[in-house]
Amino acid sequence: MSEQNAFGVIGAGQMGRGIAQVAASCGFRVCLLDASPALAAQGRERIEKNVSRQVERGKIREPDARALLERIRPTASYSELADAEFVVEAASERLEVKKAIFEKADKAMNDRAVLASNTSSISLTKLAAATQHPERVVGMHFMNPVPRMKLVEVIRALQTSDETFARTKQFAEQLGKTVVCTKDMPGFIVNRMLIPFLNEACFALQEGLGTVEDIDAATRLGLNHPMGPFELSDLIGLDTVLSIAEVLHREFGEDKYRPPAILRNYVAAGWLGRKSRRGFYLYDEKGVSNSASTGA
Repeated sequence: MSEQNAFGVIGAGQMGRGIAQVAASCGFRVCLLDASPALAAQGRERIEKNVSRQVERGKIREPDARALLERIRPTASYSELADAEFVVEAASERLEVKKAIFEKADKAMNDRAVLASNTSSISLTKLAAATQHPERVVGMHFMNPVPRMKLVEVIRALQTSDETFARTKQFAEQLGKTVVCTKDMPGFIVNRMLIPFLNEACFALQEGLGTVEDIDAATRLGLNHPMGPFELSDLIGLDTVLSIAEVLHREFGEDKYRPPAILRNYVAAGWLGRKSRRGFYLYDEKGVSNSASTGA
């Protein structure tokens, strides 16, 4: 596989790691940036563990795995984004955090680079307004887990140029993704539909309609979904689900987006799902669910 142009990912958490891994597997040289060298290095280490598991399962050859990892360079310096063709921000779902990142990245990037956000609910138009080059800002909403999920929502801010939009669609396809296009409205397509579903599952649990296992099983077997709402919420991260719900509730003012008390309580307790090893389910050190959690 030939080496592609440089690519930047800001945020070495769950989504950022997934985006970086996919880009590196497609031959891109990846700069994986986080707030400190240690956090960026930890992100790369997690990618290495994921890739090693793929080697063990025979899904990737050892030489290809080594080449993939060699393309990922962890850093805490925005100056290393200077030669990137594309940069995707994948930080926490908070407007003030993302705006600060966009201001720094915009100053460091070259005149042709596209700056994208992996936001799942925040206005791209607001983020673009925080930069000196708003026409080069766009949304690229990857699905979790990024290496397995084929969809990318490409979101056009009011300021996004035709060239930026076209280049972003082409870039997503280079990563092996299927693109759907949507305008800049809270939640876009997927989360606009998903959050009311996850909320309703939480309300059903809160009211004692069924157990965590019962509601998940009913969803898998009755609706033919691959995962139940609680399995999916734990995978996404309950703090992220809550953040998206709060944005949608604030922006639309509709009760179907109102976060349930049980979701707020789990987040307040630090029970965030797989990443904290406890959410609606309990997880062992390998991230495998072993029982439903208590305290509902």
